[in-house]
Amino acid sequence: MVGFYALSRRSRQARSLTLRTSAKVNLVLEVLGKRVDGYHELSTVLQAVDLFDRLVLEEDEALALRTTDPELPTDEANLVVRAARLLRETAGVSRGARITLEKRIPVAAGLGGGSSDAAATLWGLNRLWRLGWGRERLAGVAAELGADIPFFLSGGRALGTGRGERLRPLPATRRCPWYW
Repeated sequence: MVGFYALSRRSRQARSLTLRTSAKVNLVLEVLGKRVDGYHELSTVLQAVDLFDRLVLEEDEALALRTTDPELPTDEANLVVRAARLLRETAGVSRGARITLEKRIPVAAGLGGGSSDAAATLWGLNRLWRLGWGRERLAGVAAELGADIPFFLSGGRALGTGRGERLRPLPATRRCPWYW
């Protein structure tokens, strides 16, 4: 279902999920013009790649983020925290989670690491908190956070239009037709 892999561990004390969150590349990116809302109209082909961050989510009363990169913020400036708080607010729950982010995807490299981490947070907390939401409902929350976040709920290859949030899955081929 998702572009990240989960390993669930259960004990009497806590439940946790360990997720690998994939990076992406834009195989094609065309800026079609400026929209009235200030964003750009895009047409892009997104491809998930085998470069991963690692995210561990553990049940907890509070909501907290810890990272292996001391340069990364652990407050509202981080998409992981914003994703967790938005999901909690949208779902109307008061649960928390202790989130640990092991950063491997380079920051600000255009690979979507922060967006992938946010999508994994939504998917993982949906599972950890037993919300039972489907991908479409999670994608609605994801789109509020950022245009490429919904892509990471499915991964693979997709055509993105609008701001990049309208996605149409594309078949995976051994050879990309755009390169020869």
